[in-house]
Amino acid sequence: MFVFPAPVSVSAPRRFASARLLDQLFSERVSAPASTSRVPAMDVAESDTGYTLAFDVPGVTREQLKVSVQGRRVVLETADAAEAPAEEGQRVLYRERTQARYARTVALPSEVDAASASAKFDNGVLTLTLAKKVPTGATQVAIG
Repeated sequence: MFVFPAPVSVSAPRRFASARLLDQLFSERVSAPASTSRVPAMDVAESDTGYTLAFDVPGVTREQLKVSVQGRRVVLETADAAEAPAEEGQRVLYRERTQARYARTVALPSEVDAASASAKFDNGVLTLTLAKKVPTGATQVAIG
């Protein structure tokens, strides 16, 4: 269910106050808040032999990605990148397109073999292929 605020009647003095705020917004150098972590969208698929995870990380380079696998836990992080400077002779009035930092931890249903993991990065989508670890603890005992 979505909740939307009720429309409010704006009187003339308030309308002018809004215009002043808008003018003030563009009269100062404004940038988005400091870098915060975003949670990337993710798909997880399972087969008999392993898992495939796909993460959406737009605007990130291959060098910024860091993936670690331990047991059944997968951690994706991106390194902070420097904000693009304004071109010479220009000043930034407003900036919404900041470099994002992504972070996500996933706990899979069973352990995976980190040594056989593979990753592919294409068009802002990181795809991990992880093989399930074959349990080695149980052995069959012959009855004589």
